[in-house]
Amino acid sequence: MRLPRTFPAGLFSFDLVFVLALATVGLGLTLGNGLTQARPATAMPIDVAGSDAGATAEAISAGWGHTCALTSAGGVKCWGGNEFGQLGDGTTTERNTPVDVVGLDSGVLAVASGGLHTCALTAGGGVKCWGLNAFGEVGAATTDLCGWAPSPCSTIPLDVVGLEAGVAAIAAGSSHTCAVTARGGAKCWGFSQDGQLGTAASDSCVGWGDPSPCSKTPTDVRGLRNHVKTIDAGDDHTCALTARGGVKCWGSNFAGQLGDGTISGHTTPRYVVGLHRGATSIATGNHYTCAVTTGGGVKCWGIGEEGQLGVWSPNDLNPIPLDVAELGAEAIAVTAGGWHSCALTVEGGVKCWGLNTAGQIGDGTTDQRFLPVDVLGLGSGIAAIEAGELHTCALTTEGGVKCWGSNQFGQLGDGSTDSSTTPVDVVGFGP
Repeated sequence: MRLPRTFPAGLFSFDLVFVLALATVGLGLTLGNGLTQARPATAMPIDVAGSDAGATAEAISAGWGHTCALTSAGGVKCWGGNEFGQLGDGTTTERNTPVDVVGLDSGVLAVASGGLHTCALTAGGGVKCWGLNAFGEVGAATTDLCGWAPSPCSTIPLDVVGLEAGVAAIAAGSSHTCAVTARGGAKCWGFSQDGQLGTAASDSCVGWGDPSPCSKTPTDVRGLRNHVKTIDAGDDHTCALTARGGVKCWGSNFAGQLGDGTISGHTTPRYVVGLHRGATSIATGNHYTCAVTTGGGVKCWGIGEEGQLGVWSPNDLNPIPLDVAELGAEAIAVTAGGWHSCALTVEGGVKCWGLNTAGQIGDGTTDQRFLPVDVLGLGSGIAAIEAGELHTCALTTEGGVKCWGSNQFGQLGDGSTDSSTTPVDVVGFGP
């Protein structure tokens, strides 16, 4: 999604962040960044205050200005921006500490945070979504109006039409949502102007005042032949990891984010150059994409002007995958945020690169980084990472959550709205 098309100019340009989870069909637990056991990281971990002391987090997901965690009890807690009900607590009140999502205190396998909406995968294989629904991203009819320019929304979880069962994983982008079915197929719904749903739009949505092409209920992504292992939804494009380790992408491609060697958009999946196989996870950001290879390296492609591709002096447009420099073969997971990226290393450490205006790199500075740098205090002990628009979070091996970067809406969960350039503990999580 390009800002002028969906969100008021200057509001934000969110990348997707999604989460894939283990379902009863035997697919691996995969997070919103397409990586196994990867969680969001923060520039400087801070404690999220106000939640039940000692709660253990099992997974995390970072959206544009909010963050969510899946607890060991199978419940969902969220914090941060809430103008469109994306926290799911029945209100539109901003929260700087975690709150319970209504009706989801147990029975959830995965959570995915999008631009201004959130979704959960239940133990029964169903999908529930809440938050902004101006583009059909909730996947169900809503009657509430939220926000500065009153728009369709839901402040509590709703069942996605047609996906009450049979789903293995979910992903939430800026204004669209996707799911992997138990049979390995893919379905998407929401904003469709750039072809990110992988099929023709079936509806017209109110958008931000002007009618926009969309699908209000899930539609099949064409050309994937039931071979999907994971999926990730970005800003205006979507990518899937196949069972054979191939990467296919579709949607907008003005910056080369589809990785097919062109800058032409496509409404059906196309293989990424050189990645017909050999990838283990994927992550989509704002007009760019990254993947971890079987050898432990990371490749990124698309827009690179802020250093988010991890190469020195990148071109603005990069339609072919580039190797992230100075990582070697040590990565096991990658996450793509708004304009920054992070990798989880085999030692359990976190390295980040790209835009750093809010401290989202986590190195104690706000200096832009074209090459990976260590996140302070996170050299080991991390199980997963997740990058939002301007913040990052990490899940520790002990079930704690640390976040850093922008805290404008309380998305760091430390009880304040003060940004942090280094990770801080989210209050209420951990042993």
